[in-house]
Amino acid sequence: MKTAVLTDSTAYLKRETRRANDIHMIPLNVIFGHESYQEEIDINADDFYDMVKEGGELPKTSQPSTGLMTNKLEELARDYDAVLAIHLSSGISGTYQGMIAAGDMVEGIDVHVFDSEISCLMQGFYALEAAELASNGETPEQILDRLEVMKQSMKAYFMVDDLTHLHRGGRLNGAQAFVGSLLQVKPVLHFVDTKIVPFEKIRTRKKALKRILTLFEESIEEGAMYKACIIHANRLDEAKQIKQEIEQQFENVEIEVSYFGPVIGTHLGEGAIGLGWYRKS
Repeated sequence: MKTAVLTDSTAYLKRETRRANDIHMIPLNVIFGHESYQEEIDINADDFYDMVKEGGELPKTSQPSTGLMTNKLEELARDYDAVLAIHLSSGISGTYQGMIAAGDMVEGIDVHVFDSEISCLMQGFYALEAAELASNGETPEQILDRLEVMKQSMKAYFMVDDLTHLHRGGRLNGAQAFVGSLLQVKPVLHFVDTKIVPFEKIRTRKKALKRILTLFEESIEEGAMYKACIIHANRLDEAKQIKQEIEQQFENVEIEVSYFGPVIGTHLGEGAIGLGWYRKS
């Protein structure tokens, strides 16, 4: 069985990485006024943050249309027997459910949809693992089993400079009174049961970043190998510095720098920083 690996643009895998690993991508949309842009196709992260600064307000976002999804699946059906679609958390987007619906409409290919329960490069790590397994001839069921094992150790924490956008967009879950009190601080956030929820209240950006690094350090075990990523919203220098610090301290962690692109950046705002990781072996 020949299996295609499909993900969406919020995995933020670079085009050359997708090509090298035979990973297919379907874009989400970011909308400025009356203009809609396909993420990672019509607009990249640098352009996005420049446009936000010029316009003064964050845009809106939307999931891929059913038509776009079915067209992609029909295209893949020409060369593949099955497709494994890996999408951002179902708790913050309807993309996962949309792909399930699209899969029911298309004949000639078996469609398996995986809820990453996360986003950004952590979602991308699932796609990269799936692509390697697919290239080795693993079945969709075998690949899904491996992704579920990855999920058991997958962790990510992040902070934003301003929670207003997450709150208004309905992406931040929790007691409303608690959320309101968080708007004046720099809380650490994480995903729980597909939703973004507050993890801990922290007063300053510096302390929030230190807390995230402490959570990471407490999770890393000797004798095991880990893959990690620093994710930033237009804070490349800061992300590189954190990467360097982790590399100097942990020889058993393979770490890279990624970014919050237009769709996720819309909801987090410029200045967000995250750290995600999972145990490889």
